[in-house]
Amino acid sequence: METSSSIPQRILVLQQNGSGESKIRGILRFGGGRFHVTTSNIDNHLPPLLDDTDAYLPEAIDADLVLDFLKHPDLSQDLAERCTALAIPMIASGKKLRARGVLTPPT
Repeated sequence: METSSSIPQRILVLQQNGSGESKIRGILRFGGGRFHVTTSNIDNHLPPLLDDTDAYLPEAIDADLVLDFLKHPDLSQDLAERCTALAIPMIASGKKLRARGVLTPPT
């Protein structure tokens, strides 16, 4: 019988131009197999203002936790709103987002 502690936590990491790679390596190296990490990479050059972020963010989010290493504020804000709507906790270190369920600890 499987216990909840033996089921890996599903983490979705969103990053731009490799901005979360060191954190991903740390999770995999020190996580002891407790985490299943999926990444979504955005490596495009983006305009300063994005009216519609649908082309850049995942259509569906199937994760227990989302880590935001995106650099573009419009992407981070829309991601936070999606996570809030889906009741998925999100961590966005060093950002100034205001959405329920989003943690923004200082970096």
